[in-house]
Amino acid sequence: MFQKILIANRGEIALRVICAAKDLGIKTVAVYSEPDRHSLHVRFADEAVCIGPARSARSYLDIPSVISAAEITNAEAIHPGYGFLSENDRFAEVCRASGIKFIGPPPDVTRMMGLKQKARQVMKDAGVPVLPGSQEALTSAEEALEFAASIGYPVILKAAAGGGGRGMRVVERAEDLPALLAQAQSEAGAAFSVPDIYLEKYIGAPRHIEFQVLADEHGNVEVLGERECSIQRRHQKLIEEAPSPAVTPELRADTIAALKTALKAIGYQNAGTVEFLMDEHGKLYFIEVNARIQVEHPVTEMITGVDLVKAQIRIAAGESLPSILGGPIEIRGHAIECRINAEHPRTFAPCPGKITGLNLPGGIGVRVDTAVYTDGVIPPYYDSLVAKLIVHGANRAEAIARMKRALDMFVVEGIYTSIPLQKKIMHDGDFASGALDTTYIARKLPEFLKS
Repeated sequence: MFQKILIANRGEIALRVICAAKDLGIKTVAVYSEPDRHSLHVRFADEAVCIGPARSARSYLDIPSVISAAEITNAEAIHPGYGFLSENDRFAEVCRASGIKFIGPPPDVTRMMGLKQKARQVMKDAGVPVLPGSQEALTSAEEALEFAASIGYPVILKAAAGGGGRGMRVVERAEDLPALLAQAQSEAGAAFSVPDIYLEKYIGAPRHIEFQVLADEHGNVEVLGERECSIQRRHQKLIEEAPSPAVTPELRADTIAALKTALKAIGYQNAGTVEFLMDEHGKLYFIEVNARIQVEHPVTEMITGVDLVKAQIRIAAGESLPSILGGPIEIRGHAIECRINAEHPRTFAPCPGKITGLNLPGGIGVRVDTAVYTDGVIPPYYDSLVAKLIVHGANRAEAIARMKRALDMFVVEGIYTSIPLQKKIMHDGDFASGALDTTYIARKLPEFLKS
């Protein structure tokens, strides 16, 4: 086992990794930018190194600075968390060249999964259903028009090397395709330095379902069930839950079997998430692999009892999944996570600032992952996440009841947060019945704003 690891991240995920490392008896090194000097991950790590100013490009994304911090503190491994350098195959390669273990998938696997059209082909070959579309990056508007005509409109253009909605365009008519393709290529090139775009069939109001996977360095793969992530705005998730109310035991078993085949075939290692869209007929279609831990991983931890971050560290240290998991995965009860963001609940405008008052909810079945504290500051330079509020119940109804109670007890003063919106969602009849899809917020927001 490692003696010391460096966490190349900030905020609640940095604290989450520190907790897992402490449970394993491992020393930790925090890195931080100048505005994060008083952050809790700096306080609770065994050592801390300032790696630059506020701009991420000169601090958390600065590979030489992160590697230097690991070298001067004699850290044996680096956990990247999510975001920042977590899916940067070049960073993983630099770690390897520097004799530092990267706690994540190998760089060649990350590179392959980052190119979505290649990931689609791998999944298709393993029997995982994928949406009809182009298998390679589009080379011209004429080629795009040909593909679109063969599968039928509407279609969607997606950046081959990106996510988060950037480089994405929905095309309803053939006459709009050339201009929208040019826009998508330009946006993808600016966001990811790769302008490649591919095309696939568009599902208008899908559910967003993702499967959590773990794979060790000995060829063992385990799939820990699925999460429902349909409540999102502009491709940013707001509420997640596990298991999905829409996935049947038969569909779950079939998908798990296909994913094990695919992930073994590519030599996947460590944690990852395989994302799908579900159409109105309940059929899943693969869209991408996120080769890292996800923001919403706690809901899977709550229903399986598996500490995913500890598992990541133990896998990177060479342990096998059978020894880490100790037996078959069992799903118990239901879990829901609300991402509490520093943003106006009506306009979604970011709301950085000083927290003047704070009360975190508790009680049975309630967990809060956060790095905020009274008089702490949410800086304007990074994401707006304040906390992740996670609840667990014997069933979905009990989980919803506990989330209602926990949201009522969650007090954040000094800034606006998303809590008022999430309270309304918890009391909504469609949410209670599980009638969800990715258009939920767009459909419901006018109604919520009236109340």
